Amino acid sequence: MDQYELYCLTDGLVYDTPGRPASGSADFAVAARRVPEGWQRTATDVWMSYAPREIELPPQGWKIHVSSRVEDAERALETVWDYCVPRGLAFKFLRSHAVMVMFNSKSAFRGSSGKLVTIYPRDVAELELVLKELDELMTGVEGPYILSDLRYGDGPLFVRYGGFTPRYCLDGRGARVLALENDLGELVPDVRGPVFATPPWVPLPEFLEPHLAARNAVTVSGLPYAIESVVQFSNGGGVYLGRVRTTGERVLLKEGRPFAGLDVAGRDAVERVIHERDIMRRLSGLDSVPAVHDHFTVGDHHFLVVEFVDSVPLQRVLVMRYPLTHPDPAPDEVAGYTTWALEMLDRVGRAVDALHERGVVFGDLHPDNVLVGTDDRLVLVDFEVSTLVADDARPALAHPGYAAPADRQGADVDRYALACLCLGLFAPQTTTMLTLHPAKCLHLAELIAETFPVPRATLDRAVRTILGARADDASTELRSVPMPGAAEWEHVRDAMCRAMVASATPGREDRLFPGDIAQFQPGGGVNVAHGAAGVLYALASTGAGRFPEYEDWLCARALAADQEAGPGFYAGLHGVAYVLEELGRRQDALDTMERCLGLELDAPELGLYSGIAGVALSLLHLGDRTGDRAFHDAAWRLVDVTADRLGGPEDVPVISGGDHPRAGLLHGSSGPALLFLRAYERDRDPALLDLAATALRQDLRRCIRAEDGTLQVNQDWRTLPYLDEGSVGIAVVLARYLTHRRDEAFQAALGDLLGVIRARYFVQSGLFTGRSGLIAAAGMMARSGLAPGRVTDADLTELVRRLAWHALPYGGGLAFPGDQLLRLSMDFATGTAGVLFAVGTVLHERPVFLPFLEPPADASHRRTMGPAGRLDPDHARKEV
Repeated sequence: MDQYELYCLTDGLVYDTPGRPASGSADFAVAARRVPEGWQRTATDVWMSYAPREIELPPQGWKIHVSSRVEDAERALETVWDYCVPRGLAFKFLRSHAVMVMFNSKSAFRGSSGKLVTIYPRDVAELELVLKELDELMTGVEGPYILSDLRYGDGPLFVRYGGFTPRYCLDGRGARVLALENDLGELVPDVRGPVFATPPWVPLPEFLEPHLAARNAVTVSGLPYAIESVVQFSNGGGVYLGRVRTTGERVLLKEGRPFAGLDVAGRDAVERVIHERDIMRRLSGLDSVPAVHDHFTVGDHHFLVVEFVDSVPLQRVLVMRYPLTHPDPAPDEVAGYTTWALEMLDRVGRAVDALHERGVVFGDLHPDNVLVGTDDRLVLVDFEVSTLVADDARPALAHPGYAAPADRQGADVDRYALACLCLGLFAPQTTTMLTLHPAKCLHLAELIAETFPVPRATLDRAVRTILGARADDASTELRSVPMPGAAEWEHVRDAMCRAMVASATPGREDRLFPGDIAQFQPGGGVNVAHGAAGVLYALASTGAGRFPEYEDWLCARALAADQEAGPGFYAGLHGVAYVLEELGRRQDALDTMERCLGLELDAPELGLYSGIAGVALSLLHLGDRTGDRAFHDAAWRLVDVTADRLGGPEDVPVISGGDHPRAGLLHGSSGPALLFLRAYERDRDPALLDLAATALRQDLRRCIRAEDGTLQVNQDWRTLPYLDEGSVGIAVVLARYLTHRRDEAFQAALGDLLGVIRARYFVQSGLFTGRSGLIAAAGMMARSGLAPGRVTDADLTELVRRLAWHALPYGGGLAFPGDQLLRLSMDFATGTAGVLFAVGTVLHERPVFLPFLEPPADASHRRTMGPAGRLDPDHARKEV
């Protein structure tokens, strides 16, 4: 969630670029200086970059970073300008105080946080000279340690080897990342982790060796505590599990990094650690608060040592016990969970009351800060933003799903969080949406009351606390919005269309519709997953309408995109070409495809999202549409490449994701399986079916049977049912395979994979990793007849109806939050366009299918819809 929180700071309703001028922050004074003669300036939402026009920098090399605390920023910037400009050194700096704080907040990426300035020396000799001279000029400037870099001396200068100009490649998981050229001339990922390291082929300059030795000399080996493992990291520091060396007693050590992890009050992590120590000492003796053991410093880092409680977070207990994530939960299971949740709510409330009696406001109450011990002891943790009841103050940091609105201070902050916990125990994580529309709590309470035997008085009390003074005149806006599964399909479709149109910003260059934060990556504003192409495709496919102005925007940006946009299908320009062809803009599609053919296809993955399978399928499709043999020839060459690189059924690890390649329809072997099936349907070569079977077995190898009997993708720490990397994505391809060849093992697996569609709750609503993906998979199977008997009308009705958990009003219409639920999204992968498309697969009168998943030409079974846009009760089967 950390990076998502950064993209929440500019706009209260949608994700947007951190530091965008709309946030109202003034630039640093140095940014107003006249651009030196012979120099050029490039301004982005985050950086101000300066370089001599005639300079020829290498594409990569050693670069210098200047770190600074807020108080020293203006002096540091003036010093850098005055030093670099006369010497012709290219440099860039964060453009404003607000951006600087944002990129050094607690939720910022900890590896690169702390950078204020980047300087680009032309070679190692210049690197050494600049460091020496600038270090003397920066005496007295202090700043946070940049974890990805090597510190020069004890001042604010740091060095790292990396790219000077943006170049990209795909990493081992298929993600498009910044790249370096290795000693073999290959582009490889430019890894930017929280530990200093040089690429294997780059030697450390000799003059930096003493600085590396000084860095390595700082250890914790001499402490009275042995650190055994990391519990978690933030930009402010880590939390570690350790033992007292003399007694073996287990303890927790909480680290505070100086000048890092800033909150809205401007406090750094050190100040918060000291504050937490003082608060916890005030609460000493309460059973719900761990005891304080020690407080010490190592290299300016502060460590608070507290009692270790053998426990798990309430959030994890909730996930393990929550009944609606399993198929067909029994009434007694739902009732038993309700009893447990209400008892837990009462226990947390009594623990918070005890804090208030000691004069302390917790300030950061949420399920991850409530621990349930193995001995059933309940403990509250993380008091770094706690305040005193007498101060009637507000915390400087809070969990977004439990953060009280601006009209709450003092103990009312905790009371608000307890009310959110009341709803959150029955509708996990949905309270995050209350920042988008507070009156959603009324709707959530109704849905909870329909589903769980919770006393209505309990829910009403929570709603009144959340709404506060607005309780009597809470917005009825949501009640007027047509809900999926309740209103007519056309009304629901038009409401989602209104929201998307209301969100459009055709005057912007980077994106047309707000979506996931991935749209701010190269090509993200135009592609199918997160850009304009996916939204326009969903609108047109479901009959919501055509929008020539928006299509023109897409064409212009696609044709102007450089190679950073990538050639993939959902993540790149091949998908844009597909959409333009579907929209009837043949020449624009061909022009975009010509751009694609000029891009280097260096994908290490074979998948549908950004890999070779998606590219090959788009070429086959355009070849079919245009009759151009060249597209088919290029596609068949990629089929051969995919076959050569596929491997055997056991040539993939049993774990998906993390350091391993991912499984599933979009990122795993089911994408290549779909390619082989589509190729077989043209060529009828049984070897292609063999390859498809091998690919499917690779994905099934990465599935595990859950306790409820369903088969889901195994991510080691969780299982996934979703469309992109989960079980239903595999199922839609497996069902297609079974129309061509019998396989009893595959038949059995198909039923187990599809069991997840009978679960009643999903944390997110999106198409790729949420409820809508299951709706789309089930809807496409029902409409195509590829898995007869596997999907019922009741399954479809429940899946669609329960979209109400996430439905929100926007722009006179209906919208849905994106991934993490922190902001609304209109995109195809995570937001409203994907929800629209998914519901269309079930209710639109003309069958709607994801690209390349329309049924084979000889499929004979179809479902039809009744006149009201609901499933025909007579289950009539007709050719469509």
